[in-house]
Amino acid sequence: MEIRKHTNPQAAGHDLTGLAGRIASPLVVSQERHDVVIVGAGAAGIATASSLLARAPGLDIAVIDPADTHYYQPGWTMVGAGVFRPETTARTMDDVLPARVHRIKGAVAAFEPENNALVLEGCRVVRYSQLIVCAGLKLNWNAVEGLAQTLGRNGVTSNYRYDLAPYTWRLVQGLKGGRALFTQPPMPIKCAGAPQKAMYLSSDHWQRTGRLGGIDVEFYNAGAVLFGVADYVPALMKYVESYGIKLNFGFNLSAIDGEAKRATFTRTVAGGAPERVETEFDMIHVVPPQTAPDFIAVSPLADAAGWVDVDQSTLRHKRFDNVYGLGDVTNTPNAKTAAAARKQAPVVAHNVLAALGAMSGVATYDGYGSCPLTVERGKIVLAEFLYGGKVAPTFPGWLIDGKHPSRLAWLLKERILPPLYWRGMLKGKEWLAHPRLAE
Repeated sequence: MEIRKHTNPQAAGHDLTGLAGRIASPLVVSQERHDVVIVGAGAAGIATASSLLARAPGLDIAVIDPADTHYYQPGWTMVGAGVFRPETTARTMDDVLPARVHRIKGAVAAFEPENNALVLEGCRVVRYSQLIVCAGLKLNWNAVEGLAQTLGRNGVTSNYRYDLAPYTWRLVQGLKGGRALFTQPPMPIKCAGAPQKAMYLSSDHWQRTGRLGGIDVEFYNAGAVLFGVADYVPALMKYVESYGIKLNFGFNLSAIDGEAKRATFTRTVAGGAPERVETEFDMIHVVPPQTAPDFIAVSPLADAAGWVDVDQSTLRHKRFDNVYGLGDVTNTPNAKTAAAARKQAPVVAHNVLAALGAMSGVATYDGYGSCPLTVERGKIVLAEFLYGGKVAPTFPGWLIDGKHPSRLAWLLKERILPPLYWRGMLKGKEWLAHPRLAE
């Protein structure tokens, strides 16, 4: 069976230490089969399972995931600002999985798409008629030298982890003066606006408590622009200026010494030579580099960069007709956000059922993504866009003008989106997300 795309996966940065022994073992320990197998029980996986069952209640669906807890990750920015309590962003997997799906608590070791099968840890084989892959992405904390050893102490934090977001808020409250750094790694990352959200909300708190004048706030962005959709940059720049934030573009965090309170950034200077720049900090909010999970990156489903290789419109795999992908793990050029998954899930559900002969027509995804940029406590710049950065507001401009900070957009983020997620998206309620059929 084919399990690798790279001659040397370790050289490509993938940890396959535990996989080799499993693959060397006899394959057939136990086998089962389902009409639809979904890999991943995050936002994308559960929403897709629920959308499938809303259309075909008797469908035989299995969902594979080793986790016991499901997280509402968009809420962690608010936890890091003291707005949400962390426990409101977590529920047990049994609470959120649809009752009619077969839960398989385990991790995928390898894919055999030519045989319509995949292999779990322990060499359990699961076969399928249709496969949906939405395994999320990997937060590569170890890609930054010294980061993993100092997370959660020494003033080093990140809203990208459930257990660290409360530490962000403690640091923000406790910082009286000094230097606060906020970092953003190269794309793609989960929720590209999240690094800025933490920075704006922290600066707003310091401003409200009269401390901002004594705190140097700096943003170190590996990219070249503040935000990928230019229409929203003017509104963001007004806050950058009002908070006195120094912007540093082209700087990628490469090492951190928590005890010494020093961060090292790498940038490319004229001529293409790398330059290392060190700076001190009193607090640093870090966003880790992000990649496809190792078991995806080395599989036959991956493209050359390791992401699940799908058509950006239908979300069907480019080589295997009975495989679909959605969420953060695919190579579609949209923002990796929960809002994107909310739009993608009904598309995949329709197309999978069409492939099974239960529906007709082809549903398409237009690249919709949304990023509620929390520029201050009580106001949000609601960025909504399609493929190519085309602005695509959900609401009329007189209600919410996404290019300007809005209190109503804040209420949407704080009061409406969490219950919409738990009671709507994860339950197969496709409010404002019904799939569009190709003409």
